Amino acid sequence: MTAIIDYDAGNLKSVEKALAFLGDSPRITRNPEEILAADRVILPGVGAFGDAMGRLHRYGLTDVLRQAADRGIPLLGICLGLQLLFDSSEESPGVEGLGILRGKILRIPDTPGLKIPHMGWNSLKISPDCRLFRGIPQESYVYFVHSYYLKAEEESIVAASAEYGTHIHAAVESGNVFACQFHPEKSGDVGLAILRNFLEL
Repeated sequence: MTAIIDYDAGNLKSVEKALAFLGDSPRITRNPEEILAADRVILPGVGAFGDAMGRLHRYGLTDVLRQAADRGIPLLGICLGLQLLFDSSEESPGVEGLGILRGKILRIPDTPGLKIPHMGWNSLKISPDCRLFRGIPQESYVYFVHSYYLKAEEESIVAASAEYGTHIHAAVESGNVFACQFHPEKSGDVGLAILRNFLEL
């Protein structure tokens, strides 16, 4: 069973639908025992960093997510879910993230001709031997919606990157922890293949 963390984030149902399409039995939950007993955990998210961290604290989910990561349960952050796994975000100064991975979330710089938020399809430069991207061709296109991006502290965890006014760390892998800034559940066949790779870990 895949536990989809329920903290009133926006894209829960689309993630649930994509996983069910792939034959999984996902469950949207905020029950700590259910989350820690799951085969896999997904932290989705749409919205603001500070608000999301506030909800995770309110529902008692911050320690549960850290425990899941420590116990080796495969954990996938999606969009805002990626950002929450890291230390902090320029979007919400003074708010600490989960700190499961090291890095900062920065605002995409204003660039002539590019709109913010970055909304649409973008190609990926995929790092070699990444489990999340097994069988997925270089320069595959995925769907992004974001105004802030990850700058990971360690390049070694970057599984894929994209260019949009700056160099964006678009996906990461570190042990059992994975995350995508883009939305695999909205990225067609490529996104489904990424989710299938996660389910098969």
